[in-house]
Amino acid sequence: MKYSIKTIIIVTSLFSLIFILGFMVGRFTPTPATVNAQTTVEQPPEFVVFWEVWQYAHQYYIDQDKLVTKNLVYGAINGLLQVLGDEGHTRFLPPQDAAAQKESISGKFYGIGATVNIIDDFPTVLTPIAGSPAEAAGILAGDVILKVNGTEVKGFSITDAVNLIRGDEGTEVTLTIFRPKNEKQMDISIIRGEIKLPAATWTLVPETKVGLILMSQFSANLDENIVQAVKELKEAGAESLILDVRNNPGGLLDQCIRVSSQFLKDGNVLLEEDPQHNRKQYQVIPGGVALDIPLVILTNLGSASAAEIFAGALQDQKRGKVIGEKTFGTGTVLQPFDLSDGSTLLLGVSQWLTPQGRLIRQKGIEPDIAVSLPADARILFPGVIKDMTKAEIMKSQDTQMLRALEELNAIPSMGPQNSHWQELQLVK
Repeated sequence: MKYSIKTIIIVTSLFSLIFILGFMVGRFTPTPATVNAQTTVEQPPEFVVFWEVWQYAHQYYIDQDKLVTKNLVYGAINGLLQVLGDEGHTRFLPPQDAAAQKESISGKFYGIGATVNIIDDFPTVLTPIAGSPAEAAGILAGDVILKVNGTEVKGFSITDAVNLIRGDEGTEVTLTIFRPKNEKQMDISIIRGEIKLPAATWTLVPETKVGLILMSQFSANLDENIVQAVKELKEAGAESLILDVRNNPGGLLDQCIRVSSQFLKDGNVLLEEDPQHNRKQYQVIPGGVALDIPLVILTNLGSASAAEIFAGALQDQKRGKVIGEKTFGTGTVLQPFDLSDGSTLLLGVSQWLTPQGRLIRQKGIEPDIAVSLPADARILFPGVIKDMTKAEIMKSQDTQMLRALEELNAIPSMGPQNSHWQELQLVK
């Protein structure tokens, strides 16, 4: 059975893909679907080959100590799910991890403050959380984790990798990372701590009439934050908006719909497609507070699930240009199935499409204006940019923010004639 719209957590379930490299509590609490333990599926003929391999291994394999039945079965399950191609989303949780997920009730994070996924056999950073220990230590989206405290993590499951990285508050962990943008390998030490995730922060960009709203996640009450942000920014003189969903890992479906509806007059926010290709429409909720104000949307590789739906909805409806990098490409609805030994199967049972029917899963949202960040560039969050002068902002390495300000006519054109802009273009 499907759980209620208020409890659906888009794509990532904010548990494994969005592990925040700590333990998140209280964000994935749908009622699990179950099947009768006595129900059987007619055994396909190919199973004969599986049992042949099983028997040969038990009879002839050199290291008989490795033939632990539970490990073999769980390995076979993970192999089956990997072939489905919904990498990082559809997955199997052994009893211990399943129990931890179900006991999630406190709403707190403890760890380094970064979201990860397994890409090409390595844990890879999708999102350094604003204000987190990871962000303060210099971790960037796209960093590939090679070692954790000296232990190589190639081939680790997301669960095993996260278990190595997370730990008690105040303890230290050293990550050996490879940074593709500059092809450098380095060790970064991080002191673990409590991760605080404000749903949204905002400010008026100094010496402009542009309001900047950073959406960190589509968590409960984000829509109320957005209404408050728009009101305060308009009162402060904002005549246009930058909606920043870079490094936003997603969140709740109802919040995605409610927040998108603040900027859209009518139409659909998204479509849901089931395995039989039947589609359900999720319509805009009337009464938005920012239906006409000019705006742009900032995205990057760390923009996932609900953030992608949000960007795709505004893009499809020509509400504002998407600036930055292609988003991550998540787009499945996970439904939990309890298994007889206490483990849980999280299975992608449907997928999200943009209002025009564009597939998000494994495709992502392509920006209208593609702008990469230079290697080691720091993103200008509201808490940082509010204390800068306009001249300091224009010297920033946050090329995506600069392009957004240029698009809204808040700063002079940073075209090829500008030597600083030329320098930034070289690193793309």
